[in-house]
Amino acid sequence: MAVNPTGADMKAFLAAGPDQPIVMLNLLRFAEGGAERYEEYIAHFRVFAEKVGATVLYYGHGAEPVVAEPGQAWDAVLLVSYPSRQAFSDMVRDPGYQAGTQLRTEALTEAVLQPTIPRPA
Repeated sequence: MAVNPTGADMKAFLAAGPDQPIVMLNLLRFAEGGAERYEEYIAHFRVFAEKVGATVLYYGHGAEPVVAEPGQAWDAVLLVSYPSRQAFSDMVRDPGYQAGTQLRTEALTEAVLQPTIPRPA
């Protein structure tokens, strides 16, 4: 399973509107020992997220699901607000950010990065 976006993924992502604000939903499944490794990644990530104006809205470990098909439970959820799709793209292209992405790759066996579009409540 892929845990990081490809160039083609990012091209399609930006084509949907580079100036559009998003909240990125991250569904995370850890490798053995991955929870601790992901904590290292989060510390690295926060530095570069702040540079592009992104804010971590929530990070938490999963509990037993109330409603889910077998295998749908996730180890953790991360929600990050980005001022634009372009800001997310700029962050993931930053060489400093890329230098720490191996932490994320080593921590995860599976991930979903789902951009969401904020709506009025």
